[in-house]
Amino acid sequence: MPTGQRHLTGHLSTDLGPPERGVHSPPLLPPLSSFLSRVCVAEEFQVIGPTDPIVAVLGKDIMLPCRVSPAMNVRNMEMRWFRSKFSEAAFSYKNQHENREEQLAQYAGRTSLVEDLLVRGQAALRIHGVRVPDNGQYTCFFRKDSFYEEAGLELKVAGMGSAPQVHITGPEGDGVRVVCMALGWFPEPQVQWRDPRGEKIHEFSEAYTKDSEGLFSVEAALVVRDSAVGSVTCSILNPTLGQEKEMTMVIPEPFFPRVSPWKPAFLVILPLLLLLLLGAACCTWREHSVRMRELREQGTLCQAKEEDRQAKEEALKDTAELQAMLAWRKAQLYADWRKEKFQPWSVTLDPHSAHSSIALSSDKKTLNLKDSSEDVGDTCSILGLQGITSGCCYWEVEVKGGDKSVWAVGVCRSNVNREGWYKETPEKGFWNLGHFESGFCACTSNSTKLSLRENPHKVGVFLDYDHGDVSFYNMTEGSHIFSFTAASFSGTLFPYFMCISGDVSLTLCPLEAEIQKPSVPMNNPFILGETVGPLGEGVPSGSSEVGAHPGLYVPLLSCNSEAMYA
Repeated sequence: MPTGQRHLTGHLSTDLGPPERGVHSPPLLPPLSSFLSRVCVAEEFQVIGPTDPIVAVLGKDIMLPCRVSPAMNVRNMEMRWFRSKFSEAAFSYKNQHENREEQLAQYAGRTSLVEDLLVRGQAALRIHGVRVPDNGQYTCFFRKDSFYEEAGLELKVAGMGSAPQVHITGPEGDGVRVVCMALGWFPEPQVQWRDPRGEKIHEFSEAYTKDSEGLFSVEAALVVRDSAVGSVTCSILNPTLGQEKEMTMVIPEPFFPRVSPWKPAFLVILPLLLLLLLGAACCTWREHSVRMRELREQGTLCQAKEEDRQAKEEALKDTAELQAMLAWRKAQLYADWRKEKFQPWSVTLDPHSAHSSIALSSDKKTLNLKDSSEDVGDTCSILGLQGITSGCCYWEVEVKGGDKSVWAVGVCRSNVNREGWYKETPEKGFWNLGHFESGFCACTSNSTKLSLRENPHKVGVFLDYDHGDVSFYNMTEGSHIFSFTAASFSGTLFPYFMCISGDVSLTLCPLEAEIQKPSVPMNNPFILGETVGPLGEGVPSGSSEVGAHPGLYVPLLSCNSEAMYA
């Protein structure tokens, strides 16, 4: 019997459940008149469901609507929404009541019938808190007396997972390996890498995993070989929702494997050597030809020796010219590639800004607590002597005994409040990170805890004043730790150092070709003490000449790069 004209014949009771879809079950054949009377009494209808898939967001509620045509009151009908089998009921409605005995366990307590429009022939199943297993095909089934009809519909479940986390894992071959990770997506997301111009990068690897709840995690790895790229962006797209999340990672040029200057020199020397050998072979052939010609012409031995001497002199002359050319080409290979826009900043600790519990070394380069066993209850801090008002600079701090102590390094504004105990956040003018009781953290508004393979013992602080960026790097292994981006700098910034407890010492490392810039005197309101204790005496703040040296090798970020969170 075609769709829309299905009847239950014979003495089949509706309490026995419907037959298989499109199949009749006539256990007995009544008289023809009884059969015709049933056909006439049965009221035929058609069940219509949505033609397009219904998209549901994970954790939200969704309705699966169906209606009958022509419109009629369906309150007294039997209705069922089921999966691939009739017995796999997501919801069952019979005798104007929900029938929970036949309901699948995954839908228990999560479904309800929207009854407002039943009298108009419309019914909708509401699923509360959509989950991944709810995804797939459904069939809505309607039965009245001996006639039934059904319609199919599709539910597409989609969920936006975590934002991608991008980090540099280290050098790989002749490039830098960058990994992008994202968790909790459904369905399987799509990964795309782009360069700063927005062009897609096609050569990368990706791996997907699924957790116990059916959510997908993805890890995509990209090897960047061009040091001029500057940054890459990883985007994660939900194909069902058409929405994506992305993150950009700045790749500092010093992270790329350095090519030995001998390699390009060798590539130049090799063809020159081949030319030299070819020239020598030609000279030998010419000498042999001369000798043969002399033998043929019965020349004298003296004339042959003279020609041989002249040939050797020419060969030596050619060799000297080749060596001179080689030396010139070799000198060209040593172009000044060490041109970085960050400059090393010579930091000297200012004793006038030091807390009374901080002791300084005589060269004003090392600080620690006078009594590491005593908790003074204050935030003990000190500033650098020279202030920064523009440009790009960096300094390095060596940390000893920091794994079991509380300390922090970074920068702060000149007008911050450093009296007593205070919290260091960007809103209060601090951009710091360090080791605290809860572990290694960045001092953001809610304190971001950082998962590091090991706590750094030499921290590089990179300040791009003009672009509002403060980045921290583990200078021992050259890995990125954290970045404060889009910061609002105003006025003068000072290098900042803090230690509260533990036997910790912070030492400013000497930098290659350190330069000095004019120092900016600090305002008196935040000077906490007159002297710094037995390890050093107070020195008033002063100024020095700007000494920007071009061509310095500095393993830093480019000033024009836009650093993102790690």
